[in-house]
Amino acid sequence: MSDRVGGGMEGAVAIVTGGGTGIGASVVRRLAARGVRCVINYASSRDEAEALAGEIEGAIAVQADIVEDSECRKLAAAATEAFGRIDFLVNNAGRTKFANHESLDALDAEDFVHLYRLNTIAPFQMIRACAPALKEAHGCVVNLSSVAALLGTGSSIAYAASKAALDTMTLSLARALGPEVRLNVVAPGFVRTPWQIAAHGADGAAELERRFAERAPLRAAAEAQDAAETIAWLIEGARRVTGQIVYVDGGMHIAAPR
Repeated sequence: MSDRVGGGMEGAVAIVTGGGTGIGASVVRRLAARGVRCVINYASSRDEAEALAGEIEGAIAVQADIVEDSECRKLAAAATEAFGRIDFLVNNAGRTKFANHESLDALDAEDFVHLYRLNTIAPFQMIRACAPALKEAHGCVVNLSSVAALLGTGSSIAYAASKAALDTMTLSLARALGPEVRLNVVAPGFVRTPWQIAAHGADGAAELERRFAERAPLRAAAEAQDAAETIAWLIEGARRVTGQIVYVDGGMHIAAPR
């Protein structure tokens, strides 16, 4: 078993992919507040990742384009070189293409490949690269998905499909890597992140959030910190939970169709 004092979070090490902005940054802050040393991965958001690492004691920022398997292995090696262990992996990095679901010509094969490489294949590569250290630590993986994977909704058909593939892959890996490693999914609904604001503008993102909340049973959309708190719970408090998909969407996944 882990040699962390009391088996808790203090002194543990987490890699958070795409950890410099949005939900990833909220995850880093939440884990760091519990004493976790964080490896903040980024592909291009260097300024944000390094600024966040500068705020948090024991955190480091590491550039790696995780669509490449060699970069995943480099990132895992950087974590073990810096801290000697990997206890937790949060596969947060993702991408989309916005395309109306009724406009079938808005997507081509390259769009699917582009999204699958980061949303599905990269998490697999990261898990494989970290698996020896995670097994030694009796660690935990949380993959960031979306309610779109269940409902077939969201920014595009390709995005929903790539996240659905991530969900089922998580179930497969939860069996393959147990009992040493637990794997779960957190699936938010609409979250007003810089990603959404860049695509729709501040006013457009606010309107989408309002419309989402109007339909959700809790009459609220999730915020980045809601997803981060759920991830922290799956890591710290849910020690007999594996192979689960936890929806953080205000209940949108059970909303009655209109």
